[in-house]
Amino acid sequence: MSDSDTFEDDPAEQWPDADTQATLDRAAEFEYHSEDLDFESEHANGAWSIRCHDVVKRLGGIPVLNGLNVAIPDETVTVVLGPSGTGKSVLIKHLIGLMFPDSGDIVVHGQSVPKLTMPELLKMRRKIGVLFQDGALFGSMTVFDNVAFPLRQHTDTPEGKIAQIVRQRLADVGLSDAERFMPSELSGGMRKRAGFARALVMEPDIVIFDEPDSGLDPVRTALLCELIQEMHAANGGTYIVVTHDIASARRIGEYIALLWRGRIVEAGDAEKMFSSENPFVRQFLSGSAEALAGGFASLR
Repeated sequence: MSDSDTFEDDPAEQWPDADTQATLDRAAEFEYHSEDLDFESEHANGAWSIRCHDVVKRLGGIPVLNGLNVAIPDETVTVVLGPSGTGKSVLIKHLIGLMFPDSGDIVVHGQSVPKLTMPELLKMRRKIGVLFQDGALFGSMTVFDNVAFPLRQHTDTPEGKIAQIVRQRLADVGLSDAERFMPSELSGGMRKRAGFARALVMEPDIVIFDEPDSGLDPVRTALLCELIQEMHAANGGTYIVVTHDIASARRIGEYIALLWRGRIVEAGDAEKMFSSENPFVRQFLSGSAEALAGGFASLR
């Protein structure tokens, strides 16, 4: 099924003018992660933590992930960047085994996620921390108990040790004085930081951030980006920031993958991406894609 067939009955197909359609057509020619990509040698600085091979996922008959190929390098802050409705959240669910592809494969640290048994999948998830939009805190628990929850649920760690770990993580994100607060008493930025502390509490190898800048003003977004950089420098591992925000990608992205209509248009080190020869990538990363925002949104 072609891109044009995918949205054949969508009124949004009336949106692109001739120049815009020509740009999008040229973008398709620059698809970076083709099926014959050599995942072992493409990234010179280290190994891949995650590899997605020809991943297809249809929802309601519509391809949301449409033959997606991408690899995420280890020990790096990777930004998966794309406008709304391009499959970013569905990709996250595949990476952590909440959804499985109709075809293709997802390999996390050498393990094929669709082939894992449930005990193996649960073990893998314990090594992945996720910061959900708005923090996704339990409203009936204090900040301390929210952060402690994964340790109490998945380990036999004594309460004294749990308290020590939780307080260290809260200190890391600047919430030492908020451990007895309820989520309803926190600002949006504080909820994000509490969610970040919870994502780190199991010492994960991989941390995924789902639109961490959502609902934050530019100042708090910049502060959260600085915190992500600081925590990555201190803890290492693979950080994956999934966002539509170009400014955040510029601030923290060491490796960037641009997602459009369920495929990766281009991916590479940040310096390479911001000097891309692909007209679509250049347009989007320069910020001129704001002129197309209405069109992107209409393709949800």
